[in-house]
Amino acid sequence: MKKIRISRILIYLFLIVMFIISVFPFYWMIVGMTNSPVDVIKGKMTFGNHLLNNAKILFSQYDVKRIFFNSIKISVLTVIGSLAISSMAAYGFEFYPSKVREKTYAVILLSMMVPFAALMIPLFRLIVKLKLLNTHAGLILTSLASVFIIFFFRQSFKSFPKEIIQAARVDGAGEFKIFTSIVVPSMKSTYAAAAIYSFMTSWNAYLWPLIILQTDKQKQ
Repeated sequence: MKKIRISRILIYLFLIVMFIISVFPFYWMIVGMTNSPVDVIKGKMTFGNHLLNNAKILFSQYDVKRIFFNSIKISVLTVIGSLAISSMAAYGFEFYPSKVREKTYAVILLSMMVPFAALMIPLFRLIVKLKLLNTHAGLILTSLASVFIIFFFRQSFKSFPKEIIQAARVDGAGEFKIFTSIVVPSMKSTYAAAAIYSFMTSWNAYLWPLIILQTDKQKQ
């Protein structure tokens, strides 16, 4: 009994420490909002009285409304396009058998191992040739294809009854009709999870938008 109690105490202590580590960045962000830059640099851990002054400086130096509007616009359009393209690609990989299907899919999965730093220069040159530099369209188009989301959708489609699709084909339904009327409504939870992942990825993106968007008007 003593060993069980000790193990439980250790587990709870570990969970408490992990909780503190996880919450600390959020706490530090809130505290920093209420302190002056000098206090933040000094590492002050308690709340200050500079919140209103910091907010005034923020709204006077930056167009906060435009920043949030552009961020939401880019993220939402990226999510919509990414879900549409990735889900249809996964649908094709799962329900359209061919000799090179698995090989092509394996190559696509292997591309996840390529670091983004190795792709920035080719992508940048492509955007320049397409004359999409410093545009939101260029940023959105380069963010639509997501190998992870394709993989995520295909894994979900594996559990979808293939007999339903075959029956719909026998009844004369087209592939697009089957996809939009049968598959999509049945995979709402999958689409919701993929939408959250895609939105968070787009919202938290920093380096690529910094490279593509080169003027303050487009960044804000």
